[in-house]
Amino acid sequence: MSRLLKELRSVKESLKLFMSHKMGMAGIVVFGIRGIIVIFAPYLRTVDPMETGVVENILQPPSAQFWFGTDHVARDVWSQTIYGARIALLVGFVAAFFTVGIGTLVGLVAGYFGGIVEDVLMSITDFFLMLPYLPLMIVLTAVLGPSIWNIIFVVSIVYWPYTARVIRSQVLFLKQRAFVEASRSVGASDSLLIFGEIMPNVVPLMFAEAVLMVTSAIYSEAVLAFLGLGGPTTISWGMMLNFAFQTGYIGRAPWWVIPPVVCICATILAFTFLGTAVSDIMKPGYREARGL
Repeated sequence: MSRLLKELRSVKESLKLFMSHKMGMAGIVVFGIRGIIVIFAPYLRTVDPMETGVVENILQPPSAQFWFGTDHVARDVWSQTIYGARIALLVGFVAAFFTVGIGTLVGLVAGYFGGIVEDVLMSITDFFLMLPYLPLMIVLTAVLGPSIWNIIFVVSIVYWPYTARVIRSQVLFLKQRAFVEASRSVGASDSLLIFGEIMPNVVPLMFAEAVLMVTSAIYSEAVLAFLGLGGPTTISWGMMLNFAFQTGYIGRAPWWVIPPVVCICATILAFTFLGTAVSDIMKPGYREARGL
């Protein structure tokens, strides 16, 4: 009971620190706006984002009818921008889930067991870290085919080693702590020590890594989609830029280009702020400096 109260008190203190962190709150505000857009996208759109219009409405600048103008086939840019938020957050959260999941598992096993297990797992990790991530993602996505789900798979494969390295370092420290030794002395199994004692203590680090991975995933999807490797029937911010580039209007129709660029930058910036806030709160001495 006392341990539960201690954990609840720690969570309360962390929330209080986060609420006082200006960058963290700025990130929450932008993320909250994005979340509202994603949830209420069917009500915020003006028309179906994939619906082409009549010839007279091709490449129309912003107006009362088309708030953000239209593209080369008279599709509404506002509606595309709204639905692009859904794809961005889908890719970001799903890719971050798998990336952190794989990286955490590898880091836990390698850090806890050490020896040949650690050598093999870290050799695989170092091999992936050695490869240039952007060319690797381009090649893998080109081989697998243009698809949002293939992009999520590729991002997960490319970025998990970063999380694995961070988690392993923390596990090497935690497995020497007294509470782990105490559990081991009373006969706790390896699985109980890994998932019952060590893993709960790396959850904050996992959360921080997940926030950063969302940023990396959104950026990667935008780049790959811009290069034509996104889902051809899926409207995303990267695909909007790809269509503008392929048709040659990227410099002549700013109302078509500016919305996805601003949305990509704002979303990445929001998650960067969140990641910075979480990292600051986790730093040793930060709570004491804030009087907690």
